[in-house]
Amino acid sequence: MNLLLKNTLLATAGIIALAISTTGCSEAGKSKKSEPAINAANMDTTVKAGDDFYRFANGTWLKNNPVPAQYSSYGAFEVLEEENYIQLKTIMAEASADKNAAAGSINQKIRDYYNTGMDTVKIEKDGISPLKAELDQIAAMVTPADVQKMIIKEHATGNNPLFYLYSSPDEKNSNQVIANTYQGGLGLPDRDYYMGDDSRSKELRAAYLKHMAKMFVLAGSTPEQAAKDADVVMKIETDLAKISSTRLQLRDPNANYNKTDLAGLQKMAPGLDWKAYFDGIKLQATNEINIGQPKFMTGMAKMLNTVPVNDWKVYFRWNLINSAASSLSSAFDKEHFAFYGTTLSGTKEQRPRWKRMLDQTSNSLGEAVGQLYVQKFFPPEAKKRMTELVNNLKLSLGERINGLKWMSDSTKKEAIAKLDKINVKIGYPDKWIDYSSLIIGTDSYYANKKSAEQFAVNRDIAKIGKPVDRAEWGMTPQTINAYYSPNMNEIVFPAAILQPPFFFMNADDAVNYGAIGMVISHEMTHGFDDQGRQYDKEGNLHDWWLSDDSKNFESKTKVLVDQYDNYKILDSLHVDGKLTLGENIADLGGMNVAYNGLQKALEGKDKTEKIDGFTADQRFFLSYAQVWRSNIRNEAAMRQLKEDVHSPGEARVNAVVYNLQAFYTAFNIKPNDKRYIAPENRADIW
Repeated sequence: MNLLLKNTLLATAGIIALAISTTGCSEAGKSKKSEPAINAANMDTTVKAGDDFYRFANGTWLKNNPVPAQYSSYGAFEVLEEENYIQLKTIMAEASADKNAAAGSINQKIRDYYNTGMDTVKIEKDGISPLKAELDQIAAMVTPADVQKMIIKEHATGNNPLFYLYSSPDEKNSNQVIANTYQGGLGLPDRDYYMGDDSRSKELRAAYLKHMAKMFVLAGSTPEQAAKDADVVMKIETDLAKISSTRLQLRDPNANYNKTDLAGLQKMAPGLDWKAYFDGIKLQATNEINIGQPKFMTGMAKMLNTVPVNDWKVYFRWNLINSAASSLSSAFDKEHFAFYGTTLSGTKEQRPRWKRMLDQTSNSLGEAVGQLYVQKFFPPEAKKRMTELVNNLKLSLGERINGLKWMSDSTKKEAIAKLDKINVKIGYPDKWIDYSSLIIGTDSYYANKKSAEQFAVNRDIAKIGKPVDRAEWGMTPQTINAYYSPNMNEIVFPAAILQPPFFFMNADDAVNYGAIGMVISHEMTHGFDDQGRQYDKEGNLHDWWLSDDSKNFESKTKVLVDQYDNYKILDSLHVDGKLTLGENIADLGGMNVAYNGLQKALEGKDKTEKIDGFTADQRFFLSYAQVWRSNIRNEAAMRQLKEDVHSPGEARVNAVVYNLQAFYTAFNIKPNDKRYIAPENRADIW
């Protein structure tokens, strides 16, 4: 599945990530001499801080760093990614050169997975032949019963046509893992693209049809038949889109909690034999199943018996080719990139294969690569300092909660209890995934990729019906990101994010509180955003708020929604204040909590002392702004505004700082400055 969808499912499974970003590593904690913690050369002081702080802090960097051909956007995350590739390449090179790695060892599996992926001569020679057995099975389908058997086979082996089934803690019993379903089946990244009357949606539908036809031709169809088959797929996917929930609807945890049992699911979606399905994917513990989107499951199951079998054959053929394209010969790989990389996101050039294979190996063997990463690149002192920061910021958020005037004492008491119980994970897991049952060979990259997918499916299914493993991580150590899990009530900071520009081992407190301190506070605040606040200290979906407190909260968040709804991007488009509300609350709350934490850290020190010409408060805000610097292609910006729960980097800076009085004081912002917000109109929640 693509990265965007993967993050969607992570959020559904109880993970709210800092940002959509890539995996990798760098020599954590060691800042480059050429890049100071606050780099004045990145700034554009011809722009007034009160007019556009984002460009005041980053304007020169933005002018000097256009988006490289291999990216759809380019900023601090991507700069880190390039460093990560160098470190990951070191790990892969060492594993690849280990000719004596014991069979079944981590080094052997990493070596052979990466090397088969780099063997383009064999991959080119194989063409589409790795899919032959699966394509033959699809071609042999005759009856609706065969369609259902194909769904079972695909789901059991790691492909996911039509819908997803995955394990996750029960939303209202967070100590127990249950099965969950989630809508799917679309080749375009959002349901609205199928029905939208805007020019961009029409353009993408037309391009998608052409792309499918080209792929079908590559797979052996005539151009005429390929065009007809593309129309068939578009019709099925459009019907699926019509019964799919919107991204905004997917943000409502109560609306997406519909627990039932096998009999209830069979009644809800009688078009599919669910007992046969669960037996086929080797899932026996089906007493409790959460149906994320009942309308979708009902409609999808009905379609199984109303859509002609020959049309399903076309759909499954497309689903298989599309999911495998990047693992096949260059013709498939390049056409796949041309649509999903260039047309959808504006990326001009595909990344070199070695980078893509680093990503694939790191994704498929995540904690195996992670073990080598932390041994080589993660300094223990970084974990120690992070622990201290987290503890200080927990105290800071507690002070902020206790000081709220809009919340009752009884709700404050529950909020503090939830805060106190937040679990913190830093760096890497205490226990690693056991990859001993995963077989990785030397013959076929596609076979290795399918083996890794099968391993992941088996591991996920095996969790269902068992107690939650609270030691488990939802990200690998080499991931540049962080997350909060409402079900687990935990914040997690992988090792790779503990490096510049987020974390400087030797920098002053102002820099680290503005960057990694804000990241920490952002994740803690997710426990109290519009979604996270609905979960109690145990991670259960449970209303622990007094009614008046909920009304006050909603009144305060409306101010933030309105501010972001009016934040223009690309002249004619604006941020969706409701879709991005959770992340915006976390950004705003994170900044308040981190700033409050900095003031505590600076107690007894001269707060007016300047470093590189900036006071501590100024360095705090500049550090935050420089973390979110980014140039983005128009196509990618349009996608982000439509699909992403995170606001663009520019808005994450400008739409936040002008709500903080400390920012006005630090940079002497005046009422006649362009972005000045009168105190009574500022958003202030946590």
